[in-house]
Amino acid sequence: MKNIAKVLLVSVLGGVITLSLYKVFFEKPLIQTIAQDQISNNPVQQTSSRSFLPLAETSFTAAAEKTVNSVVHVKTAVKSRVIPNSSPFGYFFGRPNRSPGGKIQMGSGSGVIVSKDGYIVTNNHVIDGAQEISITLNDGKEFTASLIGKDPTTDIALLKIDGDGLPFLAFSNSDDVKLGEWVLAVGNPFNLTSTVTAGIISAKSRSIGIIEERSAIEAFLQTDAAVNPGNSGGALVNTKGGLIGINSAISTHTGSFEGYSFAVPSNIVKKVVEDLLEFGTVQRAFIGVNISDITAQIAERLDLKETVGVYVGGVTEAGAAEVAGIKTGDVIVSIDNKKVSNVFHHSSRIK
Repeated sequence: MKNIAKVLLVSVLGGVITLSLYKVFFEKPLIQTIAQDQISNNPVQQTSSRSFLPLAETSFTAAAEKTVNSVVHVKTAVKSRVIPNSSPFGYFFGRPNRSPGGKIQMGSGSGVIVSKDGYIVTNNHVIDGAQEISITLNDGKEFTASLIGKDPTTDIALLKIDGDGLPFLAFSNSDDVKLGEWVLAVGNPFNLTSTVTAGIISAKSRSIGIIEERSAIEAFLQTDAAVNPGNSGGALVNTKGGLIGINSAISTHTGSFEGYSFAVPSNIVKKVVEDLLEFGTVQRAFIGVNISDITAQIAERLDLKETVGVYVGGVTEAGAAEVAGIKTGDVIVSIDNKKVSNVFHHSSRIK
C-alpha cells in the first residue's frame, strides 16, 4: 500500500509540474486573446466606439479663432434700479436685486460685430438704461458705442462704433440648424474675456416666458454649451463659424449655468437689425389670429392624426387672416411650404 501511495503521489506531482510548464511556456494569456479578438474579430464594436469620439472628426479651432475676434466686451454705466424678486430676469440671468437710490453701477456683457464698419448686436437687457456704453475688442482696443435702436420684444439691441475693416460674423440660416448639431458659445462670462464653450443644440423654438412684452417673440435655440452671466449678447456659432444665434438666457436657481442656455435665432436677429437700420424700429405684421398649440384634447376633438401645427381659436374681424379665408377652428400646418410644429415655430412668420 505504501508503494502504491508513493507511485500515485509522484504521478500527481509530475502532472502538476507538466501542466504548469505548459501554461508558462506555451499557452497565451487570456487577457491578450480577448484584446486581440476585440480589435481584429469585432469590427462593429470598433466602428461604434469611434462614433463616440466626435472631436476626432470635428475641429472647433477654426470657428473659435474666427469668432473670438468678432465678439466684443460690452461695458455699461447704468443707474441702479430695482428688479422685483418675481421678475424672470432675476431667475434666468442670475441678476441680483439692485438697491434704489439712482447710483451709477457698472454692467458687463457681450456683443457681436456683424459688419466691418462697426455695427454690433447685443441683448437689450445688457444695455437697457445705460448712460454710457463702451466696447472692448479682443485685441484690447476700446471704443465708445452709440445705440442705434433696440427691440424689447426680442431682447435685441443694435450698437455702432467708429471703425473700418473690423472682423465680423455673417448671419447663417438658423432654420437649417439641426438637433444634436455641435455649436460654440463665445462671450465674456464673469468678465473672463473671449471664453469659448462647446455643446449641442438641445431643442429649437423654445419658449421660456422671459420677455415681458405684449408682442414678445420667443423661439429660442436651446443648447447645453456653458453660458453664464456676462455671456449675454455673445455669439452662438456653428462649426463653420456662422452666426446662428445671440446667447440671451440661462435657466438657473443659483445664478450660474446649470445645463440649459438659450439663444435668439439668427433669422430673428437679422430681421431686427435690418428693420432698425432701415426704419428705426421693428416692422411687424399681425394677420389677426389667436393661435395655440395642438394638444391631445384638441387633436381628439378634431379627429387629427398628429399633434402638430397650430389651432386657430379666433380671428380678428376684417383682419388679414379673415380676408384670406382663415376661420376659427382651422389648423395651420405650414407657412410658405414650411412646416409649423407649434406656436413658436417660425413665430415671426405666424405673427
